Amino acid sequence: MVGLPSRRWLVRGLLGVVVLSLLLTSGVLTLSYEEPTLRSGVTTATPDSETVISSQGWHASGISLPSRPARLVSVAENGSVNWTDDGADNRTNWFYDIDPLANGNLLVVNPIRGTTVVYEFDPESRERVWTERFDSPDIHDIDRINGDELLVAGINYDTGPTSNDSVFVYNRTTEEVTWEWKFKNHYPANADNGIETKDWTHVNDVDEIRDGEFLVSVRNMDQVIAVNRSTKDIELRLGSDGNHSRLFEQHNPTYLKGKNGTPTVLVADSENDRIVEYARTGGPPGNGSWERTWTLSGGMNWPRDADRLPNGNTLVVDSMNHRVIEVTPEGEVVWEMHAPWATYDAERVAHGDEPGGPTIREQNATGTVALHGGSRETALPPVPAVVGGVVSTTPLPSELTEFAVRWKHVAPWIKPTWLPTWAFSMLVVSLLVLLGWAAGEGIHQRRRIRRRFVRSVGTVRAELQRDR
Repeated sequence: MVGLPSRRWLVRGLLGVVVLSLLLTSGVLTLSYEEPTLRSGVTTATPDSETVISSQGWHASGISLPSRPARLVSVAENGSVNWTDDGADNRTNWFYDIDPLANGNLLVVNPIRGTTVVYEFDPESRERVWTERFDSPDIHDIDRINGDELLVAGINYDTGPTSNDSVFVYNRTTEEVTWEWKFKNHYPANADNGIETKDWTHVNDVDEIRDGEFLVSVRNMDQVIAVNRSTKDIELRLGSDGNHSRLFEQHNPTYLKGKNGTPTVLVADSENDRIVEYARTGGPPGNGSWERTWTLSGGMNWPRDADRLPNGNTLVVDSMNHRVIEVTPEGEVVWEMHAPWATYDAERVAHGDEPGGPTIREQNATGTVALHGGSRETALPPVPAVVGGVVSTTPLPSELTEFAVRWKHVAPWIKPTWLPTWAFSMLVVSLLVLLGWAAGEGIHQRRRIRRRFVRSVGTVRAELQRDR
């Protein structure tokens, strides 16, 4: 009579099946995957002007990776590419904010070689009109105001005992900083990870929303604030440090003046993978209540920009899906352009920076809508049915859910570009299973391994003595 297999062999067989299944599924997903490229996507609408796009890119040890380029792209109304520009040094470039100017040129923010360069770019000649340079290596946003002034979101990456992150105004004529607002004078020292943190606030956006008032995105504190230039008071505050249900490390908020002047903020709620719009419902300066009037979610991966167009649609930068989409209030994708790698900003040139279209309330379209349409629905393989079924029916700890979201945002930075995120994730899991399996076998067989090791050492010693 043949004996039943031991429990140890059953576990080995199960682990083998798991690893083999993960590897096979990863292979199938990879074979059906279309690597991100610069191309037009599904569209049912024609924009009323060209669209300019900046892609952040990714660099290893200061050298640009060819498969993850940083560049500027101009897209014609029919979806064809007018031009691309890699910057003056395409090996160490980053691109962040890009603003259409009234004269037809573009204001470009371009960190390069440990500093941040901002310049006016002439799309016709493909040359710089003027250039300014700031010491900080990673400034995300600089706007031109009052003709000769530059409004700067000053990430500093400090090495001193406390952070010097600030918002400041630089006068190009006098070559001086004429106004500065330091976060350490307005935020407690224990905010986020503490004032000693190298990147304390990660302030990533600043806009002049009216004469002498600046809208500021304080990413690491999960807040959008409005600062009065004269008094330096915080006059509006949306969100609070650590309240991730409202905002979670947001990017590029847009101020909209709603019906009867109601302050309204449209913002890319990046870590929550959604676009949200909030309307203020009253309260004292600096606080007050906010009502979320619109939520767009579903299928986005780390969106970092959202602009309300004059036609009522929203232009969204879906960063780690490497695309820009125009979305109706009902969530339908009516225009799409793929622009890898790590798309950051997009503007419709005819409407300038921050076009400020109607609020969702003014369009009678409030509520939560799911993103639908667009080529992502057909270009990407779906989540494997078994995995989707388990996830949808199994309550998961909040820590595991948060880790999964973080992994979704981080994986595209480290995986090969030809490998889809799901396939890469399965390879990582299979490797972890194999390592765990090997560790378990080592523990179980530790006595046998030790005996073999001792025997081998004894054999070597005997041979050495014999050779003498």
